[in-house]
Amino acid sequence: MPLTSGGRPQAPSLTNSRQSTGGRALVICVVASIALFTVSCRTGEDGPLGVVRGAFQTVTSPVRYLGATVSAPIQGLGNIFTNLTADQATLSELQQENDELRARNVELEESEQTAQRLQALLDLRDANSLQSTAARIISGASDSWSSTVTIDKGTSSGLSVGMPVTSSSGVIGQIVECGATTSTVRLLADENSSISAMVQSSRAQGMLEGSATGEVSLTLVRTSQDVSVGDVVITSGLGGVFPKGLPIGQVTSVEKNPGDLYLDIVVELYARTESSEEVLVITSLTEGQQASADDIAEADAQESTDTSGSASGGQGDAGTSDGASAADGSSE
Repeated sequence: MPLTSGGRPQAPSLTNSRQSTGGRALVICVVASIALFTVSCRTGEDGPLGVVRGAFQTVTSPVRYLGATVSAPIQGLGNIFTNLTADQATLSELQQENDELRARNVELEESEQTAQRLQALLDLRDANSLQSTAARIISGASDSWSSTVTIDKGTSSGLSVGMPVTSSSGVIGQIVECGATTSTVRLLADENSSISAMVQSSRAQGMLEGSATGEVSLTLVRTSQDVSVGDVVITSGLGGVFPKGLPIGQVTSVEKNPGDLYLDIVVELYARTESSEEVLVITSLTEGQQASADDIAEADAQESTDTSGSASGGQGDAGTSDGASAADGSSE
């Protein structure tokens, strides 16, 4: 035994005793853990350790459930507190990101609508085999006395005065002025507009005319023709300007006054320039897009009947009219 300077033996210190005890306890725990792990692996869930573990979980499950229930509101309050204490920089960043996403969403919706309109124009062109040029409406009438729109194509794109213009919904009008890069289109509702048209179901032919009030009428259709509300009005192809069969509008009113030779027919146009942006300018017609010989004969027969009826009855104004077989175009 070590001796102190006075010759007495030195007593074991408390610190050394605790370190020795702690080391032995650690070794015992490690050995016990390895032994229990080995036994658990060999015996599985059906062994004694599995049974003890299952019983312990069963006994402590109410306590764990109660703890989760109690901690849920506290956790929710913590989240609220975290959100309330978010710094201003984070909130500004989130607001900017939200604005960017909203703007992007608007751009995507606009692109989708534009693609749908262009696809509708392509479908119309392909269905009718139209020789055409696409254009965009860039402005409306510059005065209150005419119904016109301006498109962004002109003579540099091969356009010229007299060419018909249509949207995917129906005929819009006809070019009346043409510059190098822009053209003016007179709408069907203009009081100076007049084109050949016919009722699709009965093939009754007449002239579609605008008015100062914007009302559109199908004139020169004799009272013997069969026309009803809801009938579709299309281009007749007479005159060789508008291709035959393009949709124009729908009959909304038919009146037959006693003694009159012609029906009073009001037509609601399909195309609305306020909701149209892209249009097709029809640059030329094929032979199949013009009125057939039977159509021309029918128009001539109708005009002859109306003229003879006016001469014999002393009523009507057929003798001074252009007739249904007149060329398409806007009268000045």
